[in-house]
Amino acid sequence: MDNPTPYRICTRCVMDTSDPEIAFDAQGHCNHCRYFFEHDRPTWFPNEEGARRWAQWIERIKREGRGREYDCIIGISGGVDSAYMAYRLSEYGLRMLAVHVDGGWNSEIAVKNIEMLVKKLNIDLFTYVVDWDEMRDLQLAFLKASLANQDVPQDHAFFAQLYRQAMQHRIRYFLSGGNLATESILPGSWGYNAMDSGHLAAIHKRFGTRPLRTFPRVSFWTLYGWAPFVRRYRTLRPLNFMDYNKPRAKQELAEKFGWRDYGDKHHESRFTKFFQSYYLPVKFGYDKRRAHLSSMIVAGQISREESLEILRQPPYDAAAVEEDKIFVAKKLGISAAELQRLIDLPPCTYRDYPSNAWLFDWKDRVMRRLRQR
Repeated sequence: MDNPTPYRICTRCVMDTSDPEIAFDAQGHCNHCRYFFEHDRPTWFPNEEGARRWAQWIERIKREGRGREYDCIIGISGGVDSAYMAYRLSEYGLRMLAVHVDGGWNSEIAVKNIEMLVKKLNIDLFTYVVDWDEMRDLQLAFLKASLANQDVPQDHAFFAQLYRQAMQHRIRYFLSGGNLATESILPGSWGYNAMDSGHLAAIHKRFGTRPLRTFPRVSFWTLYGWAPFVRRYRTLRPLNFMDYNKPRAKQELAEKFGWRDYGDKHHESRFTKFFQSYYLPVKFGYDKRRAHLSSMIVAGQISREESLEILRQPPYDAAAVEEDKIFVAKKLGISAAELQRLIDLPPCTYRDYPSNAWLFDWKDRVMRRLRQR
């Protein structure tokens, strides 16, 4: 393989050397899209085979849910992936507990999407509101740490609360809206594992100003020990067993439920919108649209030419970004000038701070060996 060359772009998808760890083969194909075709594609079934396999899972989930209040737990954000999954799962008659974690940044559209969906589908909804003073303090700590993945506080709280509710209700199956059709590609160099509670604690210890007394957290050993082996907790991705096409899904949700589009992927959170569309490309040179579009290219949902045309447009609206800065700064309790000072700090990586990366690396090695048997 060649070493990465500045400004080089994959000839099959649109990933480029903004990922410092990218590599290209002789055909100019990058390691990301090669991995999809070699490893992910064989586990993706958007066809009759997927329907057959998913029917078997439905039977198993219902069988193991007998005598319990719920068959499964789902996370719901107001975005298209989780909304479409909830809609499709309701067709199978699953008794679902939907969990939403309000980290203080919900867009109005996302809130209304959730309300309309669970009401029309008659799904039980549990909403956990994170203590705002603690969330604010942790998010400021991550900004001061100058890291790429500024969504760690929101993401960690979301999954920690999902695990907590699953344990409380003795639910064995978490059905995730994650899918290979729209998110198979995401460079590891662009961020770090949001589930590393040790890393989260280290950042807060260094830069935080108040105790995290109620902030939801989940440990490595709960994730990979207690949950899967003691409680037999299992995560499944139903959309990987369906012909999931995002544009069609948006249209169907709009027609059936009055669902409204909120913009780009994960922009149901106003902080995530600002972080992905402005903070990342300006501070780190990472345009997450590349990863999302590349995922859709290899899945056959958009052409490379269409994707390149989209990428010719800036990732943020220059006219609106100053308003976004003022909103985010005010919400965090700092001035717009202070927010800009934090953005202007030299970029850091997770390696600059304590973490449990060695544990996650060890887990990955063990899993690879088990798969090879």
